[in-house]
Amino acid sequence: MPRLRSSFTKDLIEAGCDEAGRGCLAGPVVAAAVILPQKYRHKKLTDSKQLSADERLALREDIIRDAEAWAVAEVSHAEIDVINILNASYKAMHLAVDQLTIRPELLLIDGNRFKPYGEVPFECIVKGDGKFLSIAAASVLAKTYRDELMHKLAIQYPGYGWETNVGYPTPAHRDGIKLLGITPYHRKSFQLIPSQLELIFES
Repeated sequence: MPRLRSSFTKDLIEAGCDEAGRGCLAGPVVAAAVILPQKYRHKKLTDSKQLSADERLALREDIIRDAEAWAVAEVSHAEIDVINILNASYKAMHLAVDQLTIRPELLLIDGNRFKPYGEVPFECIVKGDGKFLSIAAASVLAKTYRDELMHKLAIQYPGYGWETNVGYPTPAHRDGIKLLGITPYHRKSFQLIPSQLELIFES
């Protein structure tokens, strides 16, 4: 596995930013922002999607211990329905950066689009969570925070498989929607059941 880069520039204070839950049918979108020390190294830190749940939890402890500043923020399912998921993702990142105790001089954004955060320069990096340690760290914090939230909601709302799918559109999740209807945490602006499936079940 190639080692991720510690920074985009040589001397700027950089905050890596990433989100989790953009493609889910239920729950909030969660973003994190992380400022790591200059020339930081970590052999195991990479894109959270490439890690097991146990690996992510272990790395979260390392990130919280080692980061110069970090923050996690969420935008609710209800607000997603009002402002749309793309704007909600941007807002969650902005809210995370708001909470940083150190002001970043450059934001490293996972993805290809971003809404500017004040006057702070930013770089959009496609698959950045597999290229830069600070973005990978943000992906781990956002993912672990959101997974734990959805696991708690799975106890309150059983039957949707949230304990494993954490709100993503798996067959078990959609079966739960067809059988039980929607919960207060579902995103009503999303296509919760594909229209072709509705036709099949109505016939």
